[in-house]
Amino acid sequence: MSESGHSQPGMYGQGRRRRRRRGDRDVGAPGQNLSGPSRDREYQPRERRDGSEDPPGPLIQKTPIILAKPPGERAKPSQNTPVSGAPVLEKPIMLMKARDDGGKPGTPPEAAAQLTGLGPSKMEREGQRPTQPVYQIQNRGMGASATSSAVDPMVGQSKLLPPEKMKHSIKLVDDQMNWCDSAMEYLRDQTDMLVVGVIGLQGSGKSTIMSLLSANTPEEDQRGYVFRAQTQEIKERGGNQSTGIDFFITQERVIFLDTQPMLSPSILDHLINNDRKLPPEYNLPHTYVEMQSLQIAAFLFTVCHVVIVVQDWFTDLNLYRFLQTAEMLKPSTPSASHDSTGSSGNDDGAEYYPHIVFLQNKARRDDFCPRNLNNMHMVVDKLMAHSHLKYKGTLSMLDCNIFPGLGQDYLTTEVNMFLLPMQENDGEDNLTKAGTGTYPLFSLLPGYKGHPAFPTMVSKLRSQILAMPRCQLSHTILTEKNWFHYAARIWDGVKKSSALSEYSRLLC
Repeated sequence: MSESGHSQPGMYGQGRRRRRRRGDRDVGAPGQNLSGPSRDREYQPRERRDGSEDPPGPLIQKTPIILAKPPGERAKPSQNTPVSGAPVLEKPIMLMKARDDGGKPGTPPEAAAQLTGLGPSKMEREGQRPTQPVYQIQNRGMGASATSSAVDPMVGQSKLLPPEKMKHSIKLVDDQMNWCDSAMEYLRDQTDMLVVGVIGLQGSGKSTIMSLLSANTPEEDQRGYVFRAQTQEIKERGGNQSTGIDFFITQERVIFLDTQPMLSPSILDHLINNDRKLPPEYNLPHTYVEMQSLQIAAFLFTVCHVVIVVQDWFTDLNLYRFLQTAEMLKPSTPSASHDSTGSSGNDDGAEYYPHIVFLQNKARRDDFCPRNLNNMHMVVDKLMAHSHLKYKGTLSMLDCNIFPGLGQDYLTTEVNMFLLPMQENDGEDNLTKAGTGTYPLFSLLPGYKGHPAFPTMVSKLRSQILAMPRCQLSHTILTEKNWFHYAARIWDGVKKSSALSEYSRLLC
């Protein structure tokens, strides 16, 4: 009887006193004689599910046996027992609401006294389930179950919404050279952005190119472009379409800045004919127009990653002189990545300079000849030899498979230059050739152009522009909103620059 452990004399008789004398332990830590009863008691909870009463002694072994049950069998007693706190266990979101109110997930005190036989650790394991992130997200998103301490549902939903898509450009700097704050509502608090600006002479196609790079395709009507291009009426009277600086940001977080024409004769004519009052520091209208152009160029050299210089013919030497003057008048912008080299006296290491891309718009077929292309690269390289602007090494037409027969080392002095042909309607050209009927075998084939089609060239240019390195613009990493405030300070500093004032006095 002493080996089985089920008889009362074996549990409370002389055998119990003999076990106390052998080991200095309490009753709860049995010796060798209790190993048999412990194995037999492991099967007793499976029989107790029928409703049989248990002796009061083995209650100590009850808690680990219940925790070892499967989850499906553990949920059965909570469903059968009439406890007021049981429905809370079936709805985990209600448990999260009780936790927000300051209470602990569990049952009331009067119900806890009835559930002592089921084990308190079971309630703790049941109460841990609603702490998963999915329940927390549901609680924040539901306005009915949100409490005063929870996050505002409107704020949480606004953070998950995509940024607002712009349909047209807005003013960053108006025609009076004043800063505008309307672009702030389209910006976000994130740092992955690219800023692309453009400068060029009047009528070179700046607005059209920026529209094609940002949101439009060559097949669309130009009247629906995000940057308004020159209409036929404006072209006939020799006017300009863009004034100041226009702003547009894409869904890919690329900021495009379109500017008024540099050294524009139409702006000068407007100042003279309308007797517009000039600022007191400028005596002559042509000086004011030139200083406006230098302010815009120096501003773009400071706040842009990429600046596109558009020309519709090759080449105007005055434009390169203008670029070098704007580079000289550019505000000082130290970069954190060059702080170690700035103390050595190298100006290039202490200043930030953007990437410059020379875009030849409306290029002819002869411009795509490899010999002429090599000559153009050599001329630009010699004109920009003393410039700190990054005009080479980041864009290449040879990498776009435009010239399949040329090797990578054909252009010895390759600069960031890209050629865009004249935009034309290929469909009408093919239709005209098909209607002649002179050559039935080759009537539907397009004529030789010497370059790919215009949409293909625009696509290749866009892929190369968007792949430009995004260097750090200032000594700190800027978000979109920080960039906006930084650009506003730079624009205000450019307008009040003492170097520009001194240069204007020299011009007068």
